[in-house]
Amino acid sequence: MGQPITVVEKPSSREGIVRYEINRSLTGMGHERYTAGDEVTGDAPADELARRLFALGGIAGVHVNANMVTVELVDHGTEGIVDVIADLHLYYVEGVEVPTEEDFATEAE
Repeated sequence: MGQPITVVEKPSSREGIVRYEINRSLTGMGHERYTAGDEVTGDAPADELARRLFALGGIAGVHVNANMVTVELVDHGTEGIVDVIADLHLYYVEGVEVPTEEDFATEAE
């Protein structure tokens, strides 16, 4: 359940920087900047994306501005980044149990 995000990887003129254009705005008109080693607090989509990207390893920084995600790489490898971004809004992935109608029933019923 959920919708995958369409991701287009775009090179940058700066070595070690890669941009990803997506088909959703994650921050509205604002922007968010995250650096490796800093705690990412909050539960906004951009916060969750940053946590997932840092979990991959090899990333020094993430900047999210509307529908553009800019990633500063440590080792210049981009493997797995597109998948992490594309799966951000997928909720019921392998290993996650899909709730049934009984799960939503209340005691009053």
